[in-house]
Amino acid sequence: MGNVWIDGVGEISLVRSRRARRITLTVRPTGLVRLTVPCGVSRARALAFAETKVAWIASARQRVAARQAAVPPLPPEAERERIEELRRAARVDLPPRVERIARMFGFSYGRITIRASRTKWGSCSFRNDLSLSLYLMALPERLRDYVIVHELCHTVHHDHSPRFHALVDRCLGGQERALDRELKSYVIRR
Repeated sequence: MGNVWIDGVGEISLVRSRRARRITLTVRPTGLVRLTVPCGVSRARALAFAETKVAWIASARQRVAARQAAVPPLPPEAERERIEELRRAARVDLPPRVERIARMFGFSYGRITIRASRTKWGSCSFRNDLSLSLYLMALPERLRDYVIVHELCHTVHHDHSPRFHALVDRCLGGQERALDRELKSYVIRR
C-alpha cells in the first residue's frame, strides 16, 4: 500500500496482509512505524486508526530508543572479546536448552550450530538442523526460549502458515504474539 504521512508521527509504512485479522501498529527498532491492515479494511479506516494512536506511537518510539541507548557500541577489540564471551556462553547454554524444550514438546531436530548471525536470531533447515545466533545470549531467557520454540516448530511446519503459528502459540501457552512483539524491540547492534 506504500507510505503515508500522519501529523505528529511522520511517515509510516502501510502494509496490506491476508494473514492479518485486525489492524496492528508496530514500531521497529529503527523507529519506523508499520501499519498492517487486513484485506477487508479500507485505507481510510486504517489511517483513522493510526491517527488515534499518535501518543502510543511516541511512547513506543521512546521505549525503543531507550533500549538501544542502554547498549553503547564497544571499541573493536572489546567487541571481539564480547563476541567470544557470548559464543562461549551460547555453546554452554543453548544446546541443553534446545534439548530440554524439544523433549518437553516432543520435537526432533538434527544438528545445532551457533553462529554470529546479525540478521536472524535463528533458523531451521529442511533437514531440521538448527542455526542459532550467539546474540541470543543478550536476550532475556523467555525470549531465548521463544526463538528456540519457534525454530523447533519449523521441524513440523517448514513455513509460517496458520498451522505453524497455532503450534508455536500452543507451545507458548498463548503468548506467541506478545513474545514476538517483545523480540522485535531488540536489535543486534554492529
